[in-house]
Amino acid sequence: MERWVWYAIVSMCFAGATAVVAKLGLENISAELGLVARTSVMFLIVLVAAAVTVPRTELRSLTAVSAGWLALSGALAAISWIFYYKAIKVGEVATVALIDKGSVVVAMLLAFLILKEPLTTAKVAGGALMVLGLVIVARG
Repeated sequence: MERWVWYAIVSMCFAGATAVVAKLGLENISAELGLVARTSVMFLIVLVAAAVTVPRTELRSLTAVSAGWLALSGALAAISWIFYYKAIKVGEVATVALIDKGSVVVAMLLAFLILKEPLTTAKVAGGALMVLGLVIVARG
């Protein structure tokens, strides 16, 4: 199996655990305060990881255009997290997490439209099954 697949599997496992742990941490506090605490820890961990692994010379490779796209990505992620935390604060984690994973279908469509990535029959079928699953779980 290719290395990136392993990275994705590890990401999936940790992402799944974060929702449950976050729900426990949100007891008696607002979703916004919980998100601030989580994001602060994330920032420190990512900063240390980058300091250890990214060569200093690579900083010169970051262009204004790349920085702009990454800033927009950060803003979109922040908005996503704000609403995700509001949802898990009051909703069932399993349902919220599943609906949130509908972002895979959004990513597939945007990757096709913007990045010109192929949209194969398997991806369309898988995306359709995901949407069907989301509808079933959201209604049940």
